[in-house]
Amino acid sequence: MDLNAELKRRFANVRAAMGEHELDALIVAGSEYTGFEGSVTYLSGFQIVHRYAYVVVPADGDPFIVFPSEARYVGEHATTPLEQMLHPRPGEFIADRARGAGWKRIGVYGLDYIMTVRDYTALAGLELVPFDVEFDLARAVKSEAELVSVRDSVRINARGFEIWAESYAPGKSAAEVMAVAEEYFVAEGCGRLTMNMVLTAPGRTGLTYPEFKIARKEEILGDFMLPSLEVAGPGMHWAEVSRACTAKGTQLSDDTKALGEAYQEYFEVAKTVVRDGATCHDVHMAVSKGFRSRGYHLGHVTGHSIGMTMIEFPKVGEGNDTVLRENMVLSIHPHGIAANGEDCVYMQDTWLVTKSGGVPLAGLPMKFWES
Repeated sequence: MDLNAELKRRFANVRAAMGEHELDALIVAGSEYTGFEGSVTYLSGFQIVHRYAYVVVPADGDPFIVFPSEARYVGEHATTPLEQMLHPRPGEFIADRARGAGWKRIGVYGLDYIMTVRDYTALAGLELVPFDVEFDLARAVKSEAELVSVRDSVRINARGFEIWAESYAPGKSAAEVMAVAEEYFVAEGCGRLTMNMVLTAPGRTGLTYPEFKIARKEEILGDFMLPSLEVAGPGMHWAEVSRACTAKGTQLSDDTKALGEAYQEYFEVAKTVVRDGATCHDVHMAVSKGFRSRGYHLGHVTGHSIGMTMIEFPKVGEGNDTVLRENMVLSIHPHGIAANGEDCVYMQDTWLVTKSGGVPLAGLPMKFWES
């Protein structure tokens, strides 16, 4: 990938959004502490190994990146062509630059969850505009270069699921099985960019409970399992791919079987409705119909845009009229839960939005995998 050309495209998209909101500059916060490091990589090419950083994009002038002084050696600084600044308190540096340049209205991506308190305090007196949704929408449509990275992450995620399924058996611990998949993920270049969990029902058969759990060694797996697998490959684009796994001969509960049927219906309808021009509300209503018509409710967001940050706007949900555009990438994962609050099915796919409909990038059939 030609990083300079790609950054030029990204800055143009971001500045178009800035212009619509009359911003003099945009501060994009990223932090390894919170899992939001992808925003900085998106606008600079720099991957935060530890600590945090800010990319500052003036409406006029060259973008630059600011690190806290202690972050001098926690990342490969030669990976970004941007001008780099190190300061004991980055917020003070940015505030001085803003006042010197006469910036009045400044957008901030990460105002709620990412920016440190000390840096926010240093920006007092400047008009700060929350810009999370607008920034995410500006980066939602992927370039061809980005889609190469997306497909690579999906490849890794899908193969990792297959490895998980090959290792799974009732009586094993969640940690034992997940470790096999994690070894593969790290070997393929994911590094620490994995977030993998399980949904289980200890002591029960043919069903899982809705709660997401860390894959600990004391969590003994039963005869029906829902792994929740999310990884970002070397290009740092996240993907989410998983299927339910059942031991051979397991008698699934009636609700589990019905939820599986609803999943098959969603999978087919998404191939039509996840298209350029549809709204997020349209997609949610179409893919959730099979669950709602059977009397089930959804316990987790139906889906969301996914990129260098795992969860980006727009959300796929009721009432969200954001219009999908070609080459957006969505993670869709209806969290179907039975009326009893116990039986649950949760499976993930990463979808590409096209003019004619959605393309599930993993290429895995929608079914319960028998191990």
